Amino acid sequence: MSAHTDFTERTVEYNKLLSDFKQLLRDNGLKFTIQREVILEMLYSSDEHLTPESLHHLIQEKHPDLNTGIATVYRTLSLLEDSDMVTSLSFGAQGKKYELGAKDHHDHIICTKCGAISEFVDDEIESRQKKIAEELGFIIQEHSMQIYGICQPCQTKMKK
Repeated sequence: MSAHTDFTERTVEYNKLLSDFKQLLRDNGLKFTIQREVILEMLYSSDEHLTPESLHHLIQEKHPDLNTGIATVYRTLSLLEDSDMVTSLSFGAQGKKYELGAKDHHDHIICTKCGAISEFVDDEIESRQKKIAEELGFIIQEHSMQIYGICQPCQTKMKK
């Protein structure tokens, strides 16, 4: 695939996401603002799982002239999560980390020491989950898998 084709597909994908977001705002009686669009765009362009604070910091860093309050970030993330446009991983007292829900299905492995998150896809696991659901008479509507443990860098630090 050429870089131009990839760029065009991502542009079409983002424009669809933006259109859905504008409709979501209208449905909830909210105005479309540049601050809200930047929140969506930052989530779309990020490969990381972002806390509201890290997202706010990223926006301030990339758009220092844009007055985006942390409350706007929280409210927008909540709205996006309620509509399934973003998903979150909960870290208890440490809060949530968010990612855009429009990504292809994947699972997570999460370090309980440093909070690092790795995404993975395993066809064998997916197949096994479908088989288990069939055996138990379930139709899977959606699912997520999160594995918690200690990453290699944290294990190394613990040994020192």
